Amino acid sequence: METICGIDCKGCSVSEECPGCAETDGRPFGAECMVARYCRKGEGALCGLKEGVLAALRGLAIADMEEVTELHALRGSFINIAYTLPSGQAVKLWDDNKIYLGNQLHKKGSDRCYGIAADDRYLMVAEYGENGSDAEIVVLKRWKEGGI
Repeated sequence: METICGIDCKGCSVSEECPGCAETDGRPFGAECMVARYCRKGEGALCGLKEGVLAALRGLAIADMEEVTELHALRGSFINIAYTLPSGQAVKLWDDNKIYLGNQLHKKGSDRCYGIAADDRYLMVAEYGENGSDAEIVVLKRWKEGGI
């Protein structure tokens, strides 16, 4: 499978259902792959995006969250868990078929985790238990006006 970003798709758990980003013009699951778009912008564009997201995360200064040093390209369906709003309504905020940047970190002194998801406009930090249970939004914000 040919990729635009150079990632090795052989170990991916969804590689059998994914035709690859090169074959789909950067839309491996039918929606845009932000990573492919930034790779096409030229050398350093994706690194610049990742550095911007990491700086925005550091700026949040969440005391019991480990430092985020790495972001991975993740399909929206991996990060798109349901969050219960104060009204009681459960919502999902990401597109299952887009590719985002994200990571999962352990919450210090807890059995819970922090999940990070970002695109080139929005940033979210959520806290949840095992398998995404009891998910709570910690921060959801526009971190960059308009994206690139």
